[in-house]
Amino acid sequence: MKEQIISTEYSELMQKSYIDYAMSVIVSRAIPDVRDGLKPVQRRTLYDMQLLGTTYDKPHRKCARIVGDTMGKFHPHGDSSIYDSLVVMAQNFKKGRILVDGHGNFGSIEGDGAAAMRYTEARLEKITQEVFLKDLNLDVVDFVPNFDETEREPEVLPVRIPNILLNGSEGIAVGMATSIPPHNLGEITDAVKAYMQNNEITTEELLKYIKGPDFPTGGEVINKSELPEIYETGTGKIKLRGKVEVEKGKNGKLALVITEIPYTMIGANIGKFLNDVAELVESKKAPDITDISNQSSKEGIRIVLELKKGSDVEKIKNLLYKKTRLEDTFGVNMLAVANGRPETCSLKKIIEYNVDFRFELATRKYQSLLKTQLQKKEVQEGLIKACDIIDLIIEILRGSKSQQQVKDCLTMGETKGIKFKSTKSKKQAEELCFTQRQATAILEMRLYRLIGLEILQLQKEYEETLAKIAEYENILNNYDAMADVIIKDLDEIKKEYAVARKTVITDVEEEVFEEVKPEAIEMVALVDRFGYVRAISPQLYDRNKEAADSESRFIVRCMSDDKLCIFTDTGNMHTLKAEKVPYGKFRDKGTPLDNLSGFSTENETILHIDSMTHAAAAHLVFATETGLVKITDGSEFDVSRKTIAATKLNEGDRLVLVGDADVYDMAVLQTRNGYFLRFAISEIPVKKKGAAGVSGIKLDGKDLVEAGYLCASRHEFTISYKDKQITLGKIKLGKRNGKGVKIRI
Repeated sequence: MKEQIISTEYSELMQKSYIDYAMSVIVSRAIPDVRDGLKPVQRRTLYDMQLLGTTYDKPHRKCARIVGDTMGKFHPHGDSSIYDSLVVMAQNFKKGRILVDGHGNFGSIEGDGAAAMRYTEARLEKITQEVFLKDLNLDVVDFVPNFDETEREPEVLPVRIPNILLNGSEGIAVGMATSIPPHNLGEITDAVKAYMQNNEITTEELLKYIKGPDFPTGGEVINKSELPEIYETGTGKIKLRGKVEVEKGKNGKLALVITEIPYTMIGANIGKFLNDVAELVESKKAPDITDISNQSSKEGIRIVLELKKGSDVEKIKNLLYKKTRLEDTFGVNMLAVANGRPETCSLKKIIEYNVDFRFELATRKYQSLLKTQLQKKEVQEGLIKACDIIDLIIEILRGSKSQQQVKDCLTMGETKGIKFKSTKSKKQAEELCFTQRQATAILEMRLYRLIGLEILQLQKEYEETLAKIAEYENILNNYDAMADVIIKDLDEIKKEYAVARKTVITDVEEEVFEEVKPEAIEMVALVDRFGYVRAISPQLYDRNKEAADSESRFIVRCMSDDKLCIFTDTGNMHTLKAEKVPYGKFRDKGTPLDNLSGFSTENETILHIDSMTHAAAAHLVFATETGLVKITDGSEFDVSRKTIAATKLNEGDRLVLVGDADVYDMAVLQTRNGYFLRFAISEIPVKKKGAAGVSGIKLDGKDLVEAGYLCASRHEFTISYKDKQITLGKIKLGKRNGKGVKIRI
């Protein structure tokens, strides 16, 4: 066979493969379907639980059994994803309405994880059974093959309410994400009914029924006026607040008690909130708070902040709203899979999709019921007719040699081979024309059905069947009749499962909190050779100057509202607020720079530390291992970012010197091979921080600059080189880019 080579553009192939992958993640994993509001893993888990018989009126089953069965039949993506979704569906602090009744440790609102699946048990909630899974046997949704085509699973569950609004959804796909808040069940059903009665209803009119999100953690939504735009566009930010109550304690003291938290605070953020409050107290921004205690339990949230007597409660509340997550935002992006594609939906669009889905479910349901009743009617008509000629049928039965012979006679009037008592009976038999279904029912009919009362009961059942057929045909052929059925169903769901709203919807003006900054004080920052930093007063430094100078590698005078600029051998400059440096006694140990700043001293070596105020007004000298030098105006380092590139370094190069060019007039470069070059700093050109520099010393072979020094020509400056003391000022003065002199030991 001749080989065929297909030429394909690589970029096109990669683009197609990536898009296929992205759509698979969007549609098959991370984004819910707008019809049932479920992701595939949730849908498959609930369906499998129904197949296992773990209904609300049956005992709980081990979660490991549920997870294993789901993974083996429907969801071959690992047990952790299945169990995680099962746990979330059972957590009443995450879902507007839980769908799974968990038994055991299913985690807590404070971020504690659930127990292993082998220890926990679960079963379906009643609402899941009645509202999410009901009527699956009536062919109301399409079934598709599972991953290995050994089972069939529903493409979507026949959910009878907009679950995507009820429970919301959060998921991150490829290039897009969804974030939909939960809502109140009663309000949702009212909004759906309002839309069905008026398809032209606006979003603002729908918000008369759906007031806004209803989070399971309660709290307050404080930007009510922005909700119409958020629900119209499907995107926006909802501002949330926790519920704070004021309680009186002992001795007239007051306490702030947080009884409800923002939905975004659940999990580890509760611990972060407590830490943030503690930091406010330690930094003297909230001096009126004397104690913090988390008294939360299974009964609910209770975080108590005890206050000093006479404290300004409103001021403290405003501080908490501004500086902690007690006030937070919930980003809304109502993205869902609609008609097989991701779509950002408005509130009205979601309800429209749901109503269309409800009509589709109702149509398929009543078509299935009608089909069943028509078959039942056919059988009943056959049995009634058979009762009228029961003697003839008995004669056919007794005269026949096989069951097939009887069926042929009943359906086609075929009398060949059947013995009749009279010619009249034979002629009557030849006129029979029962259907196959009727003939089967006649053969299976029991003799007790010939009792008079049973015949009357059969007639009654037949009349009931005719009434149901008329009812179903009316529903299928009349839009208003079907709408009435759906509305009645919504009323029953609301009556059975609706609960009171938990979240308050209101408009609150943004709180104003004027933070009083502490008065700046003069301080001296000391950094020892181990990288520990501490700050002391200038007076204390002057009294201990000799000890401080001998023990400290860097000494920086600055104000407490200034920043420290930390230059390292990697060419970076890190900034650290001076107020973060612990201020205290001279013999205090200090704190590692690693703990205060954004870099690790294990990966970078500090070459120079200065205050930003001083550095910005100075000129800084830079020298690298490959012999490049330059001077940069310090104003380029007056930045707000925590880390910047202080200079450009070539690959494999590093800094060996950073210093103040305004304090000294001489520079000395020392190489590994023992060459020393002393030249005037005035020979070094001024360049931008983004420049690499110019040659400072000529290097032989693989020689590199090992160290750099700045000194004044009128002062003696001595260094130790291979156990020999060298006075830098006595080294022969050269020119920049010279070779220097070799020091022989």
